[in-house]
Amino acid sequence: MSYLVVSPDLLATAAIDLDSIGSALSAANAAAAVRTTSLLAAAADEVSAALAALFSGHGQAYQALSAQAAAFHQQFMQALGTGAASYAAAEAANASPLQSLLDGINGQVQAATGRPLIGNGTNGAAGTGQNGTPGGWLIGNGGAGGSGKAGTTGGAGGAGGAGGFLGNGGAGGAGGTGTTGNGGSGGAGGAAGMLGTGGAGGAGGNSVAGAGGAGGIGGNAGMLYGAAGIGGNGGSTQSLTALGGAGGAGGNGGMFASGGAGGVGGSSFGDGGAGGAGGTGGMFGPGGTGGGGGNSIGTAGGVGGAGGSGGMFGAGGTGGSGGHGATAGGTGGAGGNAGMLSLGAAGGAGGIGGDGTTPGGLGGAGGAGGAAGMFFGDGGAGGAGGFGAMNGGKGGAGGNAGMLNGSGGAGGTGGQGGTTAGGDGGTGGTGGMLGNGGNGGSGGAGGTGAGGKGGIGGAGGNGVLIGDGGNGGNGGTGTTPGKAGAGGIAGQLLGLDGFNAPASASPTHAAQQQALSAINAPIQAVTGRPLIGNGANGIAGTGMAGTDGGWLFGNGGIGGSGAAGATGGPGGNGGGGGILFGSGGTGGAGGPGATTGGAGGAGGSAFFSGSGGSGGSGGTGVAPAGTPGPFTGGAGGRGGNAGFFSGAAGTGGAGGDLGIGGAGGAGGNGGLFASGGVGG
Repeated sequence: MSYLVVSPDLLATAAIDLDSIGSALSAANAAAAVRTTSLLAAAADEVSAALAALFSGHGQAYQALSAQAAAFHQQFMQALGTGAASYAAAEAANASPLQSLLDGINGQVQAATGRPLIGNGTNGAAGTGQNGTPGGWLIGNGGAGGSGKAGTTGGAGGAGGAGGFLGNGGAGGAGGTGTTGNGGSGGAGGAAGMLGTGGAGGAGGNSVAGAGGAGGIGGNAGMLYGAAGIGGNGGSTQSLTALGGAGGAGGNGGMFASGGAGGVGGSSFGDGGAGGAGGTGGMFGPGGTGGGGGNSIGTAGGVGGAGGSGGMFGAGGTGGSGGHGATAGGTGGAGGNAGMLSLGAAGGAGGIGGDGTTPGGLGGAGGAGGAAGMFFGDGGAGGAGGFGAMNGGKGGAGGNAGMLNGSGGAGGTGGQGGTTAGGDGGTGGTGGMLGNGGNGGSGGAGGTGAGGKGGIGGAGGNGVLIGDGGNGGNGGTGTTPGKAGAGGIAGQLLGLDGFNAPASASPTHAAQQQALSAINAPIQAVTGRPLIGNGANGIAGTGMAGTDGGWLFGNGGIGGSGAAGATGGPGGNGGGGGILFGSGGTGGAGGPGATTGGAGGAGGSAFFSGSGGSGGSGGTGVAPAGTPGPFTGGAGGRGGNAGFFSGAAGTGGAGGDLGIGGAGGAGGNGGLFASGGVGG
């Protein structure tokens, strides 16, 4: 049996084209008829008369044939047009019963349940705050929520409608703008069905004199497949006393999906709004990234949102960065914890603290890294502290590893101080039974004033059974250099103590350390790295790179911070982790400069099992009086790559801020089961 596929529209178009061709041919034939059917003889002789009669006869015969062709053309064109009309009528007749049948079924289902069987939901009208209606039970996207009404107090945005079994959730409506009152809150995004994407939360409404509206919560992803909706951003306000709106939380992931990212807090002339928390990951998905805190022109930046917890087998989400503020930067959000039964997933990295920008401003503290799963995985790295025009913020503590296997997270680097003290480095996390303690964070550089004191380095985390203790963080540079942090103690069975570890009172432990040092010495001399043990830290203020960890296991050394000057020196790169397990070292912070800050060093990469090091923060440029100078901030360093089998990719370093902000560093590449790192 042969099958014929016909498009009525194309047939009708062809008939019109043929009519145009026929009209053109008829006009041409008529114009040629006079010259070709009645030729005059060239002379009075018989030959000329015969030739004229011959050519005139040919012209008359051509005109007769043209008339027959025109008649055939007219008949063919009419047949083609009739066929097109017949096909169109047949198509309409066939479609009408099916549509009528579907309308009849949908009408009954709609009347009984409030939603159709198949079809998209209806959008809420703009300016009404109406909710979007849900999509069809089987197939259909939810309708978008209507925006809130503007007024003295902004109206709330409508919620997005839920998606069908196969369908996406509708987006939440934006909150309305308020004048003297608060902005309206954004509507929640609609949840997807079995397969589909959750709707984004609506943005909070802005306000002139009141608080900004809160962003709406993102919709949950489909149970089996689909992305979770992101939280809506908080609304901004021009008030000196009211808060920017809080960002909405991200939606929860489905079976294999990550949680949605939290919304960014709203900006304000007063305090910035808090960032929204990242959504919880699905059973095999990572937690969502927390939203950044809102910036403040007059007071304190908003707190970054916490990273979402991973699903049963997923990694924790990265915490959001704290907002920048005039008097104080916001604290970075805490990293989310990895799932209880995760095998190689790590806790989320803590968010970077915000900058305190005006004279007397304080840098925000970095967020704490999330904990690994119960048995396996690395702890998350602590976030770096923010720059403070007076004091830098403290680095966040690294998260603890799983009980059986994994390395502790590195502590965050302290923020640079403008006139007085740099921030202290964060403490490294504790390793598992098989794993290294995390390196402590380096202290921030002290300010240029007479009281400029470098921050104290964070203490390294301890090993448990087999593994090295983490290196103590470098002390910050300054008029009075900061002290290095204490190194962590190695595992009881095998491992080397971290840099600057206290002397052991145990004769057995002391003998073990001496024996390992003797074994390491010739291997270090030949290959440039030990067999077991951490790499050496780069010297603070020199931009020296950290060296690689041991061939078997060990963390990479911390990169040295860049030198201060008119143009700040670049920070040193962190060393690579050991072959079997070990995390890459944190890149050194770029040196402060009066005109241009130095670039942050790249974080070291892990090899088989371990997390990449965080990139170093770009240096800032501060004039001698402690006020921001006309400068360009240094670029943040690139995060290190995760280990091939397990571990988290390093986060990129924050670019130097204040004048012309430096570019943030790129996140590191993920491993076999890990996602790429978040950029700075």
